[in-house]
Amino acid sequence: MTKVIINGSKGRMGETLLCCGEANPDIEIVAGIDIDDDLAGMIEQTDVVIDFSFHEVTRPTAELCAAHKKALVIGTTGHTEEDKAAVLKLQSEIPIVWASNYSTGVNTLFWLTRKATEVLGADFDLEVVEMHHRLKRDAPSGTAATLAEILAEVRKVSLEKELRHGREGIVGERTDSEIGMHSLRGGDVVGDHTVVYAGNGERLELTHRAASRDTFANGALRAAIWSSSREPGLYSMENVLGLE
Repeated sequence: MTKVIINGSKGRMGETLLCCGEANPDIEIVAGIDIDDDLAGMIEQTDVVIDFSFHEVTRPTAELCAAHKKALVIGTTGHTEEDKAAVLKLQSEIPIVWASNYSTGVNTLFWLTRKATEVLGADFDLEVVEMHHRLKRDAPSGTAATLAEILAEVRKVSLEKELRHGREGIVGERTDSEIGMHSLRGGDVVGDHTVVYAGNGERLELTHRAASRDTFANGALRAAIWSSSREPGLYSMENVLGLE
C-alpha cells in the first residue's frame, strides 16, 4: 500500500483526491495538508506527496521532498520559469511525476495530437481552444500549453515566436507557422480542450471534455503508486501509462 500526503487538500482537486484516495484499496491517505499546516512535521510518514496547491508552494514542497527522499507528483500549474528550473534540478534526487493533466483521456489526446500533426503535415492551420470554470486563476491551462508545445515540437517551430494568444485589431493574415491559443472561462466547466487542424476544404478537431474531477484525481493517485517504486528522475503521465 502506498502512503500519500495531499498538499492543497482544501481546494477542489484536493478534496477530490482525498475522496478518491479513501476509496482506493492501494492508497493510504496519511494527511491532507493546506495553508498553515505543517508538511515538514508529517513528511516522514509518507511515501509520496501529491501537490495540487498553488504554484508558489510547489518549489518549497519539492525541496522538502528531496531532503527527505520522498517521491513527488505535481499537478499544480502556473509556475515561473525560475521555479520550474529549481524543481527540475531535484530530479536527480527523487522521482518526480510532473504532468499538466493526469487524465488518461487527456494523455491519449497528447499522443493523438502528436500523431495527427505528423500525418497532416504543414498544410493545416493549428489552433488550441480550452475552457474552464470561472474561478480558474491561470491561462492558458497547463494542458493547453502542453498541446501547443507538442504542435510546435512536431512542426519544428519556436513556440515563443509563433504562439498567438487570441487576436484583436488589424493583425494581418494568419501565417502558416503560427499556433493560435484561446482561453474561455465561465460557469463550472471542469475542463474542455480542442486542437483544431484547419485545411482547405476540410477540418479535423480532436476534443477531450472532462465531466468530473475524479478522472484527474484517480490518474494522480495512479501516478503516486507508480512513482513510489521508481528511481530518481523526471517522469510524465505518458511514462506512467506506458505511452512514451
